Amino acid sequence: MFLNAVITRIDEMRNLDMTALRAFVTVADAGGVTKASGLLNLTQSAVSMQLKRLEESVGVSLLDRSARKMALTNSGEQMLSYARRMLALNDEVLARLTSRDYEGELFLGVPHDIVYPAIPQVLHRFNAAFPRMKVQLVSSYTSRLRRMLERGEVHLALTTESSLDSGGETLQERPLVWVGAIKGNEWRQRPLRLAFEQLCIFRKPVQEALDNAGISWEMAVESDNSRTVEASISADLAVHACVEGAEPPYVERIHHHGALPDLPSIKINMYGAELAKEEPVQALAEMVRQAYRAM
Repeated sequence: MFLNAVITRIDEMRNLDMTALRAFVTVADAGGVTKASGLLNLTQSAVSMQLKRLEESVGVSLLDRSARKMALTNSGEQMLSYARRMLALNDEVLARLTSRDYEGELFLGVPHDIVYPAIPQVLHRFNAAFPRMKVQLVSSYTSRLRRMLERGEVHLALTTESSLDSGGETLQERPLVWVGAIKGNEWRQRPLRLAFEQLCIFRKPVQEALDNAGISWEMAVESDNSRTVEASISADLAVHACVEGAEPPYVERIHHHGALPDLPSIKINMYGAELAKEEPVQALAEMVRQAYRAM
């Protein structure tokens, strides 16, 4: 009797279709079936069929089809979170067990102010998938990383820019936010003291925003050493700006309630993936994309 009950329960267990899950995630990321079909190299009807199959397998609606634009239901939002993790693990297992035994080094260029929180996750996943490959993280300014990519000194480069050049892809677009010392008050002072490296791409738009708002400012730091800038900010001697969501641990976001001007948005771009032919480079690029989608 007990054995029959166990067998019945096993028979009733259902398995999710990984192909359908991938179609669902792609539709959610692309914002609709039309664009997703191109990314998946399938017809729109085939993608729609995959979505229907997934919904039937779980017994709930994942997409709100009454809305003018594609929207996820509450169940769809929950499914999307699970689906991303399942696909990531699926891809990691396949890469680990079926890929050729690659050896060597890859060089990934990332501006120091967007290393966190995405890049450590990427490095961890890549190491699991390609244990005999070593990723060297090169942290520098956007302009220098672009030059290094042109010279072949890095395989992939992430940048923070106001626009996107040919050959690149935008991973995210986020506003700059004001940051200062934890529980600091320097942001209330006038002239406002700023701490930026001389080559920092955020320096000019911050100065322009203050000029347009009629707020006087002065540079508290004239250095290309990021440690000097960090020390000045954390000591509450100056304020800074960084990409929203990438605030380093030694600062906090300034809640100025309109006392400081809003800052422009910055694109986080990736270059090099379009020309990459080696499987490890392509895998690294996809892991970077997934990390930013998850954010």
